[in-house]
Amino acid sequence: MCVADPQLFAAGGGVAGRARPAPSLMAAHWRLDPAVVFLNHGSFGACPTVVAERQRELHALMEREPVRFFVELLEPMLDDARRCAAGIVGADEDGLAFVPNATSGVNTVLRSLTFQPGDELLTNTHEYNACNNALRLVAERFGARVVTASPPFPVRSAQEIVAGILAGVTSRTKLVLLSHVTSPTGLVMPVGPIVEELDRCGIDTLIDGAHAPGMIPLDVRELGCTYYTGNFHKWMCTPKGSAFLWVREDKRAAIRPLAVSHGANSTRTDRSRYRLEFDYVGTFDAAPALCLPEAHRFLSSLVPGGLSGLMDHNRRMTLEARRIMCKGLGVEPPSPESMIGTLASVPLPNPPGGVIRPSRRGYHDRLWDELIERHGVQIPIMPFPPASPGSVAGPQNPQRRLIRVSMQAYNSIAQVEYLVECLREELQRERLGA
Repeated sequence: MCVADPQLFAAGGGVAGRARPAPSLMAAHWRLDPAVVFLNHGSFGACPTVVAERQRELHALMEREPVRFFVELLEPMLDDARRCAAGIVGADEDGLAFVPNATSGVNTVLRSLTFQPGDELLTNTHEYNACNNALRLVAERFGARVVTASPPFPVRSAQEIVAGILAGVTSRTKLVLLSHVTSPTGLVMPVGPIVEELDRCGIDTLIDGAHAPGMIPLDVRELGCTYYTGNFHKWMCTPKGSAFLWVREDKRAAIRPLAVSHGANSTRTDRSRYRLEFDYVGTFDAAPALCLPEAHRFLSSLVPGGLSGLMDHNRRMTLEARRIMCKGLGVEPPSPESMIGTLASVPLPNPPGGVIRPSRRGYHDRLWDELIERHGVQIPIMPFPPASPGSVAGPQNPQRRLIRVSMQAYNSIAQVEYLVECLREELQRERLGA
């Protein structure tokens, strides 16, 4: 059943009979489906109309004269976009390279490194599955070992996270993969003190900042990490396929793009080998990255205070959304407010029998399906923590799950209140086996 079907939400009401709430007035700048209560900006972002128009202009420019576009025009336009990116994330321009997404950034670093048998690569239970898969692949190639720390959630303080991560460190640890903002739990991790302690121990850090640009103030140089990658197509609202990789200066010589092209043997001396290799990886669509200056201008115009003002606005909305969800579900906030940006995850009751019902639509949970199909609500429901290898779910070992809300400028608190009503109804139907 397609949620865009006009029969599904005739006269402004969902199939369950509730009137659909209005988004914020700023929703007029996006082309989101009006039949959907979209509370899932965090998964893939959403591109504003003015930015999508800029993307079309760039595609038209490229197709009018493709050779001139790639040979003459692309490099200076990438330089302009890179200057904008460097200002947003607090990076030096020479260390910043455009990549399609943060997962590609993580893979780029991991595929460039070498390890020894017995070396340990540390991750944790809050990390993104795709990046953990890349870590496992590289570990298998070299006979290294992936170690998974288990920082708590719910969590009472950032120090519990610091202690939980560092508990996995041993004398064999060579690299730590750490999200700046976690995908399943929505926590802003205390990256600074963790990186500082790991650096003191001579351990490199790869920070997956997929959600950070445009969500929280960011200065990658000040963090002191070895490698940092993050998306622009999430909270900076560029078209899909726009992200960056930053590498500390002393490590740049070892990092190569996933696709090696002409820059590898360029004789140019006006640019570093790192810049030349990453700026051209064969024919690719540069428009998403080139839209960053327009996206930055647009987001900075929405509320007083520019981009910082928008981040503050979205964070306040998220904290209020979490309060409403926790009250509606009868649960305590699972983390301090200081660890929340513009994502917030709230624990849900365990599924009946301890086993999550499989989705019919390709999501994680049948409950996610029901919110879409019966109420037109798009919001992720995710298992957490990830299942241990070989474990069997059931009443004595229930699968646990979270619901994660995202609040962007186009959202309204009325949408969250509607979500809670719908969610309570669906949890009751789930308990009754409906």
